[in-house]
Amino acid sequence: MKIKKKIEALPARSVCLNKKHFFSPKEIIFRGEGRAFVVTISSTMQMLLCASIISIGAWTSYSYYVYNRSDHIITRKEEQLGKTREAYADLMTEFVTLNKNITTIVAALKDIKEEDNKELHQYKNQAEIIENKIKEITKDNNWLTEEKLTERTNIYEAMLQRDIAISERDELKSQLEDLEKIVEEMRQVQSDVFEKMKSLSSKEVDKMKKALSEVNKPLKEKGMYFNALSNKRGNKGGPYIPEKGFLREDKELNDKITAIYQNVEDYEYYKQVFLNTPIGKPVWSYWVTSPFGQRLDPFKKSKATHKGIDLASMTGNKIKVKAQGKVTRSEYTSGYGNLVVVDHGNGFVTKYAHMAKRYVSKGDDVSYDDVLGEVGSTGRSTGPHLHYEILYRGVPVNPLPFMQAKI
Repeated sequence: MKIKKKIEALPARSVCLNKKHFFSPKEIIFRGEGRAFVVTISSTMQMLLCASIISIGAWTSYSYYVYNRSDHIITRKEEQLGKTREAYADLMTEFVTLNKNITTIVAALKDIKEEDNKELHQYKNQAEIIENKIKEITKDNNWLTEEKLTERTNIYEAMLQRDIAISERDELKSQLEDLEKIVEEMRQVQSDVFEKMKSLSSKEVDKMKKALSEVNKPLKEKGMYFNALSNKRGNKGGPYIPEKGFLREDKELNDKITAIYQNVEDYEYYKQVFLNTPIGKPVWSYWVTSPFGQRLDPFKKSKATHKGIDLASMTGNKIKVKAQGKVTRSEYTSGYGNLVVVDHGNGFVTKYAHMAKRYVSKGDDVSYDDVLGEVGSTGRSTGPHLHYEILYRGVPVNPLPFMQAKI
């Protein structure tokens, strides 16, 4: 056969003992349909093919890189453009909103005429120019229509009102905190004032109680006791004392106010009691020449009972009543000489004897420190002095503690 002959005719492959070059000539055998073809590729052709393949790969890689890079740049630019448009839209929205608010405010100022205010007129003209410019821009750019701008404006205006409300809330909160501090300071001052008032009112009441304690000393010697609050328990009236607990949020302040009201109520009552209780010195200048109780009679020089106290003083010195009351006697008697008797109520009666002159008459009403007469030496007397008696429920008691008591 022909094929076999041709194959047999092929020279035998020689064994290469030396190492061949990478681009050494190559043979490619194609077989088909009973035939075989041998194609020899030279070294130069191999180098050209390899260079072409490398160039195509490099160009493909470069093109892919440039494409991706360009796409990234385009994407970033589009993002920047979007942000720019958004910022531009926000700016126009803000302007439209503020201009609308200012226009509303300007419209409310009806008393201001445009021709009387050049700056206002100029501002309105500038605002109209900018607003018209915005309409032109939105008309040329379909990405920001007038409807969209109106919608954004309404949203921005709502957000602006919200921000204003938040700002006002924060301002009110700050003012409230300041007010709370002021109230706390006022409360502290008020508490200090109430504490001072409580202390002062307590001192005044204690002073009156101490005076009453002195008055009761001579009464106790006679088995009696003057209860200044006895009438208070039965009678109704007096100043208002709030129920304890009316300041439920501040017990300390409530207790102080209640104590003050109670002290004031007691003080007012004690003051009324003292108006009818003979406390004090009936003459301004004196010295005791004969005490209350047992003494030697100045005429008979024997022991005798002395129902009052003798207060030596200069003739003509004024004799004053030390409590309000009514004159029940004003007359001359052989023993007492010129005598004045005053009924003070509350069981107390005072007598003033040996007076040089009497200024009051029976039935007269007298007040604290009214002058009853003058010191003298009338009746059974050895010299100018005042015989002073105090009776409680008809029983003579020692006047000295009444004279020494202080209110």
